[in-house]
Amino acid sequence: MNPNKILWEKGDFTQLAQTMRESGEALVATLGITKDLIILDLGCGDGTTAIPEAKSGAQVLGVDIARNLVAAGNLRAKQEGLSNCIFREGDAAALDGLEDKSFDLVVTIFGAMFAPKPFDVAKEMVRVTRPGGRIVMGNWIPGDPTLVAQILKISSAYTPPPPEGFISPMLWGKEDNVTERFVQAGVSKEKISFSKDAFTFNAPYSPAAFVHVFKNYYGPTMNAFEAAEKNGNALQLQEELESLFNNQNKSTGKDTTSITANFLRVTVMV
Repeated sequence: MNPNKILWEKGDFTQLAQTMRESGEALVATLGITKDLIILDLGCGDGTTAIPEAKSGAQVLGVDIARNLVAAGNLRAKQEGLSNCIFREGDAAALDGLEDKSFDLVVTIFGAMFAPKPFDVAKEMVRVTRPGGRIVMGNWIPGDPTLVAQILKISSAYTPPPPEGFISPMLWGKEDNVTERFVQAGVSKEKISFSKDAFTFNAPYSPAAFVHVFKNYYGPTMNAFEAAEKNGNALQLQEELESLFNNQNKSTGKDTTSITANFLRVTVMV
């Protein structure tokens, strides 16, 4: 079994995705989507960006490695009456069944960055994008002081070392690494651009309750808590995360949470 598939099927990312809808819609609004576009949304989850893309009139294929998220995405599309949005299982490092040069736009927001074999991921994204098309990635930034980078940093301190040969997904948040991967996939350096962007998590519950959601539904944090339980450090991990969430919460309401996380936005012209 693919360990990446196990990780993302372990929890229920839809619980977190519900706090990301507004920022997903706002990001999609910046992409200049028109009705004639054919879009691949890669590592799509349950459609945080794929559903708004389809609402903009594009033909959208969402691909994710997690079976439960694909099912959730197809259910959302059906509930929204979107016949132009379909979700299916797939691996970002091997997009089997997708033809060369078949998409005008490939979007992957905190998705493909978690797939192993990053050079294969870049190669596959370039392969399926038509000449003149675009690839837009959103990737968390290593060492960034905002929420998600810190959650992953804290979680990694409580989990066993990764297997030999493991390549951190956070390297997708470093411009030099991204450039190297796409250049090797045949894209000239001049066609790769970067900007810093932000995503806001808005939750109708307290920061402590938000930590509970990560603890129970987000694969990397679930693994961290399981390891911490074995070592007797679960309470320490809980307190560290609650401190992080409380310190970064910008909401003025006692029982609401609003936290912004920085990410690296990558645009590749193919």
